[in-house]
Amino acid sequence: LRRNGITDEAVLAAIASVPREAFVDASLAAEAYADEALPIACRQTISQPYVVAYMTQALELQPHHCVLEIGTGSGYQAAILSQLCRQVRTIERYADLHTAASERLSRLGYRNVLTKWGDGYAGWPEAAPFDRILVTAAATELPRALLAELAPDGIMVLPLGASITDQYIHRLRKKGGACEGEKLIAVRLGRMLAGTVG
Repeated sequence: LRRNGITDEAVLAAIASVPREAFVDASLAAEAYADEALPIACRQTISQPYVVAYMTQALELQPHHCVLEIGTGSGYQAAILSQLCRQVRTIERYADLHTAASERLSRLGYRNVLTKWGDGYAGWPEAAPFDRILVTAAATELPRALLAELAPDGIMVLPLGASITDQYIHRLRKKGGACEGEKLIAVRLGRMLAGTVG
């Protein structure tokens, strides 16, 4: 990760401290530290470590921040975030993934992570505003409800793209009433979908 341009020492330390093998199936434990995405339940994936580190670094986290994550998946990204901020709230649309990740995060001792089964497009309005918002699946357009839940000086990092071959990570910064955007690196991630799956 360091050789590939991850320079934030706190992010590197968080990656080093979280056991990625605990977030994949036991049959894939030997591959847990390869820099590649791996399959998890519900036909989803745990993102490659570089993408996790890059998006985390792009958030510019501070210890006092409260972060909203959209797309809990295995819980790995939430565990990384939990090492770097005061509180993480994470939403998962698949009930099975939500249940498994909640149990896993609790078992591993990540006490500052709150989980919710719900529609990521709706966010978590009763807990807003959030200092930072991270979306782990690619949206075709900016989710306006999430932007509304971002604090006035907050940062949101998310992949955007009309197709899997045209996805880029974007960083949005709120400054007062305005919002400034940056297009960062190309990625290939799963699609952000509305609704929930029981």
